[in-house]
Formats: sequence, C-alpha cells, structure tokens
Amino acid sequence: MPATTRTSPAKPRKPPRPKHIPQRMCVACRTKDAKRSYVRLVRTPDGRVEVDPTGKRNGRGAYLCPRRGCWQRALDGRALDQALKIEISSADRELLREYARSYFPPDDEQV
Repeated sequence: MPATTRTSPAKPRKPPRPKHIPQRMCVACRTKDAKRSYVRLVRTPDGRVEVDPTGKRNGRGAYLCPRRGCWQRALDGRALDQALKIEISSADRELLREYARSYFPPDDEQV
C-alpha cells in the first residue's frame, strides 16, 4: 500500500505592502504631501539659508510646496524664520526670491 502524504490547504498569500512614502508639510499653507513634491530649504551650520535640491544636506530643513503663493507668503512673513529657527538675512531672502523667480514661469505674478 503506497504511503499517503498529508497536505495542508494552501494559505492565501498576503498582498505586498505598499511602499512607504515620506510625508512633509509646507510651512506656508500647512498642506501635507510626498516629500519629493516639495522644495527643501536648509539652514546650514554657518547660519545661511539655501535651497537643498537633493533633500539630504546637513542642517535644519523646512519645506515649501511648488506654488508661487506659498513662496511669497513664506518670504514675506515669518513662517520660514520660525520653521528654521533663525532670522533670515535680507541677502539670503533675496537669493530665495531669485530662486522662486527662476522656478516659476515668467507669466505668473511677481514674487
């Protein structure tokens, strides 16, 4: 008589877990979205504020969404200063305005 083997019923496979997408919040409009969709500004160790295109530079960071109104609100008000915990110099503020002008199409309103 041949030996019989017991087989258990196949377990249903779990679907793969969705990939984790880091979320960040815009300091101007307070909306949350994927980190990659925002522009990171960083306070460097020497106290300057610069755009961080890689999102990996050392220093305290803040995020702005790619809308002209958010950039204008952040640069005119104190939201960016508070997020970076520094008084942004007028020279750095003007460099950020220049970046915003180059970032948005020329037919948009003035920053």
